[in-house]
Amino acid sequence: MFIFDWLNSQLLKMEWLSNLVKTLVEQGFGLSIQERLGGSIHFFIYDVIKIFILLSVLIFAISYIQSFFPPERTRKILGRFNGITANTLAALLGTVTPFCSCSSIPLFIGFTSAGLPIGVTFSFLISSPLVDLASVLLLASIFNWKIAIAYVVVGLILAVIGGTVISKAKMEEYVEPFVFGNQMADVEVEELTTRARVEFAKSQVKDIVKRVWLYILIGVGIGAAIHNWIPDHIISAVLGQDKWYSVLLATVVGVPMYADIFGTLPIAEALVLKGVGIGTALAFMMAVTALSLPSMILLKKVVKTKLLAVFVGVVTVGILIIGYTFNAFGYLLV
Repeated sequence: MFIFDWLNSQLLKMEWLSNLVKTLVEQGFGLSIQERLGGSIHFFIYDVIKIFILLSVLIFAISYIQSFFPPERTRKILGRFNGITANTLAALLGTVTPFCSCSSIPLFIGFTSAGLPIGVTFSFLISSPLVDLASVLLLASIFNWKIAIAYVVVGLILAVIGGTVISKAKMEEYVEPFVFGNQMADVEVEELTTRARVEFAKSQVKDIVKRVWLYILIGVGIGAAIHNWIPDHIISAVLGQDKWYSVLLATVVGVPMYADIFGTLPIAEALVLKGVGIGTALAFMMAVTALSLPSMILLKKVVKTKLLAVFVGVVTVGILIIGYTFNAFGYLLV
């Protein structure tokens, strides 16, 4: 147990880095981290470096695993199953694809055009940006393993239920016709060498870091401002656990935004440190990653309004239930 706690604090939470940045701020800049400016600088430098280190390492490892599951192989695996088993498998496969919701949509088109049920592809579409393995470890590094694991479980349940509801609704007619006409060739999957897999993983790290670095900086900057400059009583007045509308407000605020989950984590961290319920913070994260306005605009190009409305409605209700449940029972996870 001692070894696990040490590894968790030093490798995931990177307490050594926090202490190093503290020394830099206090001795290098002559500022106390107990004061607003010093605390903000410490929060920003520490979180940015920690997230980029963890992100690079985790994306490399996950992408290496993902190289064994290219779209063609994933499609064949999913094609062997049906019903809730297929939805569950699609949600699980979504966890090893480190994509944002916009990046997942081309795979959604490919899977649907290849003949997979749309409910199965929607389970994948919900899970992929929401519960990838990298975000789980980052959640553990910011909060704890109980919260991270609980987040994965509820995220997968949401993906399975969302896809199942859409399957039962028989909404294939609300997918744009060109999607079904885009037939994928049934090509043999080429087996990659270890060197090729390493190169693929390195390219994924570069691509994803290039795509999300700005959102991480913005997210950490907002988190630093919330943590050190906005008084607790203001945050509590708007998003306090005693406010029945806090989860609803966090979900509504999150939808128009576009950021990767890595950019929203520092904001969620700062909100929780200010006394906001863990459910409210997670609802905000889920809304940003699963229901962002840009991804909905992209999805509207491949599905009709009724199907899009059902998708948004199911996911929104799921996020609200998850948020209020975590707020009610989150104390068990702290």
